[in-house]
Amino acid sequence: MSPGSLTVGSSPPGHCEVRARRRSCGSPRALKDPSSMPEPGAAPRRSPQGVPYSELRHLVNADGLHLFCRYWEPAGPPRALVFIAHGAGEHCGPYDEIAQRLKELSLLVFAHDHVGHGQSEGDRMNIKNFQVYIRDSLQHIDLMKSRHPDLPVFIVGHSMGGAISILTACERPSDFAGVVLIAPMVQMNPESATPFKVFLAKVLNHLLPSLTLGTMDSRWVSRDKTKVEAYDTDELNFHGGLRVSFGMQLMGAATRIEREIPSINWPFLLLHGDADKLCDIGGSKMMFKNAPSSDKKLKVYEGGYHALHHDLPEVAESTLKEVTSWITEHLPAKKSPQPQGS
Repeated sequence: MSPGSLTVGSSPPGHCEVRARRRSCGSPRALKDPSSMPEPGAAPRRSPQGVPYSELRHLVNADGLHLFCRYWEPAGPPRALVFIAHGAGEHCGPYDEIAQRLKELSLLVFAHDHVGHGQSEGDRMNIKNFQVYIRDSLQHIDLMKSRHPDLPVFIVGHSMGGAISILTACERPSDFAGVVLIAPMVQMNPESATPFKVFLAKVLNHLLPSLTLGTMDSRWVSRDKTKVEAYDTDELNFHGGLRVSFGMQLMGAATRIEREIPSINWPFLLLHGDADKLCDIGGSKMMFKNAPSSDKKLKVYEGGYHALHHDLPEVAESTLKEVTSWITEHLPAKKSPQPQGS
C-alpha cells in the first residue's frame, strides 16, 4: 500500500481517521469514494466499551472496521517512527512504558489495538485471515510515513505481535530500519502442536471452528505477581477461550514465518526468557540461527517469563534498556550543521 492510497478525513487536531475501500487481503486498494461516507445523522460508531469513535483516535481499516490508536509524540522534531504491535488477547495500552522511553529519545511511537482486541471493532479474538493484522499494520505505517516521509521506521512486537512484525517486515524488507522482537511467536510450542493435535485441530476447524480450547494461564505472563494481577483485572484484555479457528491462524502464521526466515536480511533484536511457556524460545533460537541477516542479536533472560517488559523489575528494566539502546544505535547519524557561508 502506498501512502497515496490512504485518505485522512477532516478531524479535530490530533485525531486520526483513515478510511479505505473494502478489499481482499493483499490486493491493491483504491481511494475511498467520498460519496460512500456515512450519511449525516447516522448513528455514531462506538467502541466495544460504548465510547463513540468520534471521541477516540482511530483509523478505519480496509474492511471498514474502526481501530483504536495511540500516539506518543516527542516535543521536538522526531528522529524516527516506531510502530508497536501488541500480542494476542491484549491491547496497546500496556506498552506505555516502552513508548514513553522511546518518546524521550525523540522518537514518534504509534500503535493500534488489532481487530477484535481492546477498543477496536471486530469479533473478539477471531480473525478470518492472519494477513488482516499485517495489512492493518502496513496501513497505519503508511499513514505515518506519508506525514514523515524522510524518517526511518522501526517495529517493536511482542508475542503474536512479534509474528505480525516479522511478516510485516518480510512484505516490505527495504522499508524498515530494524525490528525488535520481545518473546515473539515464531513457531508453535512443541507440546501444544504435536502432529496428532495439529491433525485434530484441522478436523475441528472444519466441524466446529468456534469451539474454544481453554484459556491462557496468566501465571506465565510474569514472575511479578502485581503484573499478573494487573493483566487479570484489565477489562480491555480478552480473558475467554482460544477458538480452534484462531489457533489455526496462528499455526498458519508460524508456518509462513518458517518459510520466510531464510530470506530475512533486515536488522533485528530478539529478547526471550528461557522459562517462557507461552511462546517457545526455540522459535527465537531458530530464527537467530537461520536468518541470513548480518545485523542480528539474541539475548536470553535466564528464568524470564513471557512478558519480559513486565517481568521482575530488574528484567523489565534491562528489557527497556536493550530496546531503547538497540534502536538508538540503528538511528542514522545526526547531520552536523553546515558552517555559515559554505
